[in-house]
Amino acid sequence: MKKFELKYGCNPNQKPASVSMPDGSDLPFEVLNGRPGYINLLDALNGWQLVKEIKAATGQCAATSFKHVSPTSAAIGRPMSDRLKRAVFVDDIEGLDDSPIATAYARARGTDRMSSFGDFISLSDVCDETCARLIKREVSDGIIAPGYTDEALALLKTKKSGNYVILQVNPDYVPPEQEIKQVFGVVFEQGHNFLEINESCLQNIVTDNKELPQEAKEDLIIALIALKYTQSNSVAFAYDGQAVGIGAGQQSRVHCTRLAGTKADNWFLRQSDQVLNLPWKEGVGRPEKDNFIDRYIAMEDTPEANGTYDWTGLFVTAPAPFTLAEKRAYLDTIDGVSLGSDAFFPVPDNIERARQSGVKYVAQPGGSKRDDLVLAACNEYGMVMCFTGFRLFHH
Repeated sequence: MKKFELKYGCNPNQKPASVSMPDGSDLPFEVLNGRPGYINLLDALNGWQLVKEIKAATGQCAATSFKHVSPTSAAIGRPMSDRLKRAVFVDDIEGLDDSPIATAYARARGTDRMSSFGDFISLSDVCDETCARLIKREVSDGIIAPGYTDEALALLKTKKSGNYVILQVNPDYVPPEQEIKQVFGVVFEQGHNFLEINESCLQNIVTDNKELPQEAKEDLIIALIALKYTQSNSVAFAYDGQAVGIGAGQQSRVHCTRLAGTKADNWFLRQSDQVLNLPWKEGVGRPEKDNFIDRYIAMEDTPEANGTYDWTGLFVTAPAPFTLAEKRAYLDTIDGVSLGSDAFFPVPDNIERARQSGVKYVAQPGGSKRDDLVLAACNEYGMVMCFTGFRLFHH
């Protein structure tokens, strides 16, 4: 396929719209089902690069959930605890433990379920039937993968009344050295970002604490590769083989860190007994649970601060309050979280906020005039910090 006509561009008034290759060659993907939109393809092509690079760097299959040209999360197919399965509503998926690619997507989708609602999925490996069964029941716009089993493809083709977007990417495609785009009639040209992120990027440890375990290295790599395809400024928290909080597109770096930290806190608190044991009524759907859980975790101690909310349709009995002290006590037990930043930290306030979410390992470019202050903050808290020496802006 050399050219694909789109329904419209970013918005319905932006017509005509299409995608093609500048040299007239075939597109590096095939449309197996549905009709992808402009933003769908931006998500798909960025997401595919992300998971392909995580697979190359870690040797493990990877998945990401994209919304509006930034990942909500990215994850590898590491086994999931029973508690995590319950927290992300996949404890009923038969065969999940036997499908690393399904586990990778369960993690990626489950990290920030509110943001992943209506996502575009990218998989590093062939989509199998277990992964397709998980995808089929979630609200999603489409998927890109290097292949599909017959059973998976048949299942996915029934999604969205037969209109679910299914793309098959050519895994051997390599983009040209130079990339071009146009804004306001002006042509921009730059070299493609072929920077490889792997363990060699984490060798320059500048803190007093230089103990960087293998799992932390893996988490930092996942965070950094996710940032490579996240709209800047951006910061990513990672833990247990997945990005657990991404703060994207903020003008201030500390706002990135606060946003990512809040999302990471939410992910951890979803696994607390207070949330896992909420007394749901039979038949309450996952979107309704997600909406309430986010509200429940964000609630203040005083009822008047939370506004009005009708709980009667959701629970057998009214849930017990989840107090600020209880939430803080739970989060204080979290340790060993990794943090990546797409550019340097200009002041140590980012480290102060990161510490509140259990961050122990940090990877950032370095190069700020105040590196000494950031380093001092890391040393005070016994953190390990690497200077990567490279920036990861993405626009």
